[in-house]
Amino acid sequence: MAARTRPGLLVLSLVLGWALAALPSHPVAAANFEPVVLNSIVSVLPLWPGHPQGGQPQLPPGVAPEGTAVAIASGGYLVTANHVVARALSIKVRLPDGRELPAELVGRDPASDLALLKIAADLPPLPYGPEPALASPVCAVGNQFGLDLSVTCGVVSAVHRAGTGFNPIEDFIQTDAAMNPGASGGALVDPQGRLVGLLSAIFTKDSDANIGVNFAASAPLVRRVVEDLIAYGEVRRGKLGLGMAALEPEERERWTGLRLWGVQPGGAGAAAGLKVGDLVTAVDGRPVRKLAEATSAIQMKRPGEVVEITVLRDEQLLTLRLTLAP
Repeated sequence: MAARTRPGLLVLSLVLGWALAALPSHPVAAANFEPVVLNSIVSVLPLWPGHPQGGQPQLPPGVAPEGTAVAIASGGYLVTANHVVARALSIKVRLPDGRELPAELVGRDPASDLALLKIAADLPPLPYGPEPALASPVCAVGNQFGLDLSVTCGVVSAVHRAGTGFNPIEDFIQTDAAMNPGASGGALVDPQGRLVGLLSAIFTKDSDANIGVNFAASAPLVRRVVEDLIAYGEVRRGKLGLGMAALEPEERERWTGLRLWGVQPGGAGAAAGLKVGDLVTAVDGRPVRKLAEATSAIQMKRPGEVVEITVLRDEQLLTLRLTLAP
């Protein structure tokens, strides 16, 4: 594609300053927020089979979309959404100053839709933020429609969303901050410029247009996956040795949770004292009503780490400690 001037960063600074001015006051001013965030986010330019590179709106339908990535660790490591790069023949990233550099795909985790890239430039990693509260302000920064970085702001609509159907492993923050194609892999940040989620998916029926129900992989899930990809090139997950299922309709009139239908002899669950018929009500203190919610909570831990399983047995609540098997 022909090179062209991109005034996006100037426009972005003006938009971001306005958006943050509309949020409640916080310890970090907008003037400090802007360079911290903008210097840590890049546009991703994947080259897909059979398509030219790029994702600008004037290109014909079917052209491979651009995406976004966030500096996540020193040494040039960037995290993005796996679906942005899964089919790429090669990958480039466009830095905040406009330079374009090749990116190495370090590892992918299709189960959580996260991927790790590495470039020959050490961008400042965004710090991880705490779990945001419901209705707290957040901003999404991403390369929407391939127009270069832009900012949209909204609130946290929900946390720990799972079972939406996008990925086998989900721990989503839901937000009404607008997202559109190209934003995937971008940053969901709090007013202090801390990373609380990685932009991932748009919940819509008939088009890719934003309708105000958008999802970002939570910072704890991102951190869990990124640390394993850096250390091992893959995500190592523990085994429970348990079979769980949703409650029958008549059971849901009285209880919420998941029913244990299988406990593997000699497995981690059996060693913890779990029994067939137990009603699992929480995992690591997080209430569970769907299997996807239990899976999400469990997958925050690595093999050898302890998971607390709360069960109802004979009308008594018990909390059992389960060590995940490799």
